[in-house]
Amino acid sequence: MLNLNRLLLAVAIGATLSSQAFSQDEAEPTNENFVDALLVAEADLPLQPLADQPTKLTMPGMNGSLFYVPSNPDTIKWGYLPNRSDKPLIEIPSGATITIDTVSHEGILEDQGRDPVAYFTSKGVPENMILKDAIEIPGSDIKHDFKADGPHIVTGPIAVKGAKKGDVLKVEILSITPRVPYGVISNRHGKGALPGEFPETEKPSENASADNPGDYHNVSIFTPIRKADDGSWEAIMKTDAGTDVVFPTAPFMGVMGVAADTEDAVHSVPPDIYGGNIDINDLGVGSTIYLPVLVDGANFYTGDPHMAQGDGEVALTALEHSLRPTFRLTVLKKGDAQIPSASGSLEKPFGETPTHWVPIGLDKDLDEAMKDAVRESIRFLHEELGMDRATALAYLSAATDYEVSQVVDGTKGIHGLIRKSDFKEVMENEKQQQ
Repeated sequence: MLNLNRLLLAVAIGATLSSQAFSQDEAEPTNENFVDALLVAEADLPLQPLADQPTKLTMPGMNGSLFYVPSNPDTIKWGYLPNRSDKPLIEIPSGATITIDTVSHEGILEDQGRDPVAYFTSKGVPENMILKDAIEIPGSDIKHDFKADGPHIVTGPIAVKGAKKGDVLKVEILSITPRVPYGVISNRHGKGALPGEFPETEKPSENASADNPGDYHNVSIFTPIRKADDGSWEAIMKTDAGTDVVFPTAPFMGVMGVAADTEDAVHSVPPDIYGGNIDINDLGVGSTIYLPVLVDGANFYTGDPHMAQGDGEVALTALEHSLRPTFRLTVLKKGDAQIPSASGSLEKPFGETPTHWVPIGLDKDLDEAMKDAVRESIRFLHEELGMDRATALAYLSAATDYEVSQVVDGTKGIHGLIRKSDFKEVMENEKQQQ
């Protein structure tokens, strides 16, 4: 581990890292140790950007390479998702691995002064522990309307070579690393699971603005993280008496999606068939999301990094926290056996973890989102695992949990967790027949 930790520190500070301007060359196979080298110890935080433009990273003495995209005014959209009109930042080969330094919107929004240095230092954070890109984005001339626009910093789009409309983009989440040892959880007027009840503060005044952030009267809870005895990250809050309340973290990306097939502006808050702000906390490290390709190149993007989120995300935000995720992006051509659909394509996102399949339901009405998730579950069990539809519904009623992904994004989400272990014999029989 000592040698690995040295590599980790080297990557964090860029000491042994070299980069080259992106070219259309085929990616070399990625060495797993190289990906692991992006995981760092607590003492190595903050993880500042590795480069200021999309690039291909190599490390002397290690095989393989990966692609990298930073978050800065040239590589992000604030409050909106890419559509078919957006030019990709880079094009990478199918099966390539890419690391993206994402930036949380918390600490940079107008109700926090659009000044992360002032905001975070007021919470006791040393200035050298504040991310450079988190300072650069709100300090730029990017326009952002606090009331009309989405809050999210969305990084992309990233084209994947060979992706065509009707294909499926397989997105594997290989690693997620915190970039700083703190995050923020916010509750804003008119939003969350209890709009009109919380926050229990005055309504926003007409003078509310980035220059007068206190006049929004919103509530943001600064939440640090620390390493637990077992090496995992845990988050800390305080009671009124100052006693620690400690809860586990499970980092994941709230926004993962592909470009919508429209030239209209696509708001970052509601999820849809392209993915986007799906906020499913089960899709962390080791999981996969399958996204229907709607435009050539797929044009993947990510953002809204979360260190932890309860089902429902009831306050409005999760523990919003700048993260460094690494993905493998693979094009599954229409008809590929890996696509979880008999049609050979997908009409909506579908998730998978090492232990469960994750059918997803979306609708503005939570009851309809539940129906959508159940219908998708039945479809999957019938098409992919050979269950007749009546038996599939009976199985789901007895054996599958449905969780509220979130109730705060306009379009609400329900997702199912279908245990893979229940279908061990089915999968073994399929392997024997291949």
